[in-house]
Amino acid sequence: MPIVQTLVLTVSGDDRAGLVSALAEAVSGNGGNWERSQLVELGGKFAGIVLVTVDEASAPALRAALDGLSGLLAIDVDRGEAPEAAGEDGSTERMVRLDLLGNDHPGIVSAISGVLHRHGLNVEELTTVTRDAPMAGGQLFEAHLVARVPEGGDVASVQTDLEQLASEILVDVTVELD
Repeated sequence: MPIVQTLVLTVSGDDRAGLVSALAEAVSGNGGNWERSQLVELGGKFAGIVLVTVDEASAPALRAALDGLSGLLAIDVDRGEAPEAAGEDGSTERMVRLDLLGNDHPGIVSAISGVLHRHGLNVEELTTVTRDAPMAGGQLFEAHLVARVPEGGDVASVQTDLEQLASEILVDVTVELD
């Protein structure tokens, strides 16, 4: 059975048509399998992270093909953890899902992530967006977050602290525990 490498590709560049196609062709054309990704265009820039698996024998060719995209994308390649190995350590960790909406102002992400950090939670996913407030004018800030609660973590305390913070920074927050 061939040895499989897991690679984490961090990509960025000026946004234009064909970036995902070029990256996907480099991966698949060199024996790689695109496992998981998050890619986005923000402010005219394209950026993302892609988890790829590849047979160890094909890894050098894949790395060379990725280097060949240097005029199109900046790509940083790191060794990663096998997708099937992540989270299979027998732990009883739980996930917290957080949805937040409020008037946009500096410090919202800092405040929320500070509470999570104090409780030892690890942010797994974070998506944020600002949009026009339809009736009041100004900007609304919306965030969706998934965080891992460590084994033995006090979930009720996390929820209480997040709800208290929400009232202090004047945002609506919904917390769901898995």
